Amino acid sequence: MALDGTAPSQTSKPLSPIALCHVVLRTTPEGYEQLVNFYLTLLGAKITHKSHRLAFLSYDYEHHRLAIIADPTSHRRGPEGPQVGLHHVAFGFDTLQDLATSYEQKKAAGILPAWCVNHGMSTSMYYQDPDGNEIEFQVDNFDTVQEAVDFMGSKEFEENPVGVDYDGDEFVRRVKSGEDEKNIKARPNIGFRDKK
Repeated sequence: MALDGTAPSQTSKPLSPIALCHVVLRTTPEGYEQLVNFYLTLLGAKITHKSHRLAFLSYDYEHHRLAIIADPTSHRRGPEGPQVGLHHVAFGFDTLQDLATSYEQKKAAGILPAWCVNHGMSTSMYYQDPDGNEIEFQVDNFDTVQEAVDFMGSKEFEENPVGVDYDGDEFVRRVKSGEDEKNIKARPNIGFRDKK
C-alpha cells in the first residue's frame, strides 16, 4: 500500500534513495580508539561527536559519513577467512592526481593499500582497517556513466571483471610525470581473470 492509500502500480519502479548517507562500523571496546584514529587519518575526517562508545566522523558537508560503535558483545574476525556480510565501502576522488596525493599522504602516515587495481571502469586502491574491513578509494576511468556501463557489458569485462593490478609508487610516478590521464586510466587486456 502506498503512503496515499493506493496500491502501487505493478510496473512502477520502487522509489530509490537520493544518496548513501553514512556507514556504521561495529568494533570491540579494545579496538575502538585505534579504529577511530585510523579513519580520521584515512579519510582526513573530523569528529563531530565522540563518547566512550560512539564516534561520528565527517569529511564534508554532512554531519557524519561514518560512525563507529564500541560494542562489548562484538568479537574480532576469526582466522578461518572472510566472513559473509559487507565486502567493502568505496569513496571517490575527482582526478588521478587526487588519488595519487591521497596515496602519498596515507603512505607517509604508515597506511598502505592492500591492493591497487585498474578495474577498467575505475582506478582503485583498497585499504584494510585494523578490524579487517576493506575501503576502496577510486577514480572513474570514463567521462560518462554510460561509457562505464558499456565497458562493463563488453567481452573484455566478461573475461576479466576483476581488473589489472598495478604498483602504487609506479602509479604516482606516472601521474606526476604528466603522462596523459587517458593512458594511465586505460586498462591493459590481460585475458581471463575472475579472482583477486
